[in-house]
Amino acid sequence: MRRAVLAMFGLFAAAFAGALAENSPMDDPYIWLEDTHGAKPLAWVKDQNAKSLPGLKSDARYQPHYDFVLAALDAKDRIPYGGLDHNHVYNYWQDASHPKGVWRRTTIAEYQKADPAWETLIDLDKLAADEKENWVWKGTSCAPSMARCLVHLSRGGGDAVVVREFDVASKNFLKDGFFLKEAKSDVVMADDNTVLFGTDFGAGSMTSSGYPRLVKEWHRGQKLEDAKLLKEGVDSDVSVSAFTLHAGSYALKGIQRSVSFFEAEYFFPGQKGDWWQVPLPRTAIIQGLHQQQLLFTLRADWTSPSGQKIGKGILFALPYQDLAKFMIEGKGAFPQAAILYAPGPRASIENVSTGRDAVYVSVLNNVIGEVHALRLSGGKWSDRKLPLPPGGTVSIASTNDYGSEVLFGFESFLEPSSLYLDQGKDSPALIKSLPARFDASGMETVQYEATSSDGEKIPYFVVRPKTLKGPAPTILNGYGGFEVSRTPFYSAAYGKLWVARGGVYVLANIRGGGEFGPAWHTAALKTNRQKAFDDFAAVGADLIKRGITTPKQLGIVGGSNGGLLVSTVMTQHPEILGAVVCQVPLIDMIRYTQIGAGASWIAEYGDPADPKMADYIRTYSPYQNVKKDKKYPPVFFVTATSDDRVTPVHARKMAARMEEQGHDVIFYENTDGGHAAAANHKQAAEMSALTFVYFAQKLGLP
Repeated sequence: MRRAVLAMFGLFAAAFAGALAENSPMDDPYIWLEDTHGAKPLAWVKDQNAKSLPGLKSDARYQPHYDFVLAALDAKDRIPYGGLDHNHVYNYWQDASHPKGVWRRTTIAEYQKADPAWETLIDLDKLAADEKENWVWKGTSCAPSMARCLVHLSRGGGDAVVVREFDVASKNFLKDGFFLKEAKSDVVMADDNTVLFGTDFGAGSMTSSGYPRLVKEWHRGQKLEDAKLLKEGVDSDVSVSAFTLHAGSYALKGIQRSVSFFEAEYFFPGQKGDWWQVPLPRTAIIQGLHQQQLLFTLRADWTSPSGQKIGKGILFALPYQDLAKFMIEGKGAFPQAAILYAPGPRASIENVSTGRDAVYVSVLNNVIGEVHALRLSGGKWSDRKLPLPPGGTVSIASTNDYGSEVLFGFESFLEPSSLYLDQGKDSPALIKSLPARFDASGMETVQYEATSSDGEKIPYFVVRPKTLKGPAPTILNGYGGFEVSRTPFYSAAYGKLWVARGGVYVLANIRGGGEFGPAWHTAALKTNRQKAFDDFAAVGADLIKRGITTPKQLGIVGGSNGGLLVSTVMTQHPEILGAVVCQVPLIDMIRYTQIGAGASWIAEYGDPADPKMADYIRTYSPYQNVKKDKKYPPVFFVTATSDDRVTPVHARKMAARMEEQGHDVIFYENTDGGHAAAANHKQAAEMSALTFVYFAQKLGLP
């Protein structure tokens, strides 16, 4: 059929479309593996697992590694991170007694104790056993009063969830409460009796990315089919979703139309049941509401209707009431924006979180964290850098919309995680610390820079033994996409199972991430994607040049977009690599938009349906560039059947193709876990142990 169509358009059309014909489904011998739950593909998976696991699990290091990681994950002395809400801290906790987990709470005062008394709200292990369901916790959406919550439960860990209403006081699911069947739903409880939501209503209700296209308002006692339509998008949108913003007792409903992964329009209620659009560019990101001030950052420079120039990456505020009056009534001028924080050239805003009394901003300066408290008083904003530990990652763990409290986290590669509570006085106090999981006294962290192919300086962290002499087995990790920053973190597994045994761990801050703001991200978008791969390869080459490692001792690991990163660098620079671990990856970039939620990432990678874009993508797409006559380092693919976001399809096809070509490849597909490839601590420990054993075998770590 395809050949007949091309013949009709003549030789010119055939030449133009020739690139698209290459590696089409008709030419792909492994297209059958895209049937995620099909009997034949699952039989192939079972056979692959049977071949791959024995060689790793029979290694004498596997069981001790597994036991250590599982003990660390299940340890009772972990920090129970939680969310502040009114007078409570809510926490989801998994351990050996509760592998699926419990959702629980305690008072803020009790939380500060070394061993708080917790009130269990939901025991997911009991619920799953009683209902004979493989429930995996996916969080909650609660009413402002915290009287009722919508609980999200996944079968196996995928993104599709069942939504059920839970009464907090009685600790029971409501039989006649709000309920949504399994789907990729988006839902928020606006109040005790009102839900704003989108779900799969049938044909035409979901976008091409597989997310809700319609937002409806649903009142208690109302039939689902009678819920009022508030806003709808178009098929090409990523999604349309509702949100609520809180500033003390003041609440504001909103709708976000995500035109692409990085572009959105925001809408707020008008006076006649309509919704007015915030007059900002689609590159604006709403960050919260504080004292009726809407907070935004920008991914691109912008000049407001009043002529005010605001640069990308800057945090600014617009008064909601003035903005609404300007839009609804056409009165007054477009309000002047207040500039709250402007990062420097090698800095970025990592996160913004609003509390009742202040706005908190976590900032990266050359990939090292700090937090600022911004307060509004008398119409003026003040800025204070908080006294938190230096030299690592400082995060805003939780703020309280209904109180002055805020929680901050700190960690570094060699310093265990710690938690600080600020009672609203800008004086964080240490309340919890994770005991050391390894002896870091003989280790060091150094930050270097590599020079990429275009001259850009790429920072990276090296964690190694202080007494290390000469090159050593090294694991290089990176991500480089979606404006995600990779910052220092404390890992019991990397510290104990790798660095303490004489290995080196490296974290690269390549372009495509958010370490230096929006410009760092956009530098590797679409037709600039190669820069991310060049940056990562440059770090690898720099490690070899500095004598930190050798090609035979250099392993690379990455997951999701990071899986695309390592599989691409593997095909482009196999000569500098000794091993690869590729986790839940994207790999077939010519078909990625037709697999899982791939269509939602067109803004990141470009659309292969565009012939020019397809030509560019084909230059790097690993599945189209792996060759039989080229020598590659050994590679280990890890994925999960229940991953309905990226799906296991990419890893399956690449492993099958490389195996057919005669390369050294093993493949493991877990059943549960979704995009994390692990639904509980045992599965996470297994994946970790398999990875470290594989790298030790291939890179020569004792």
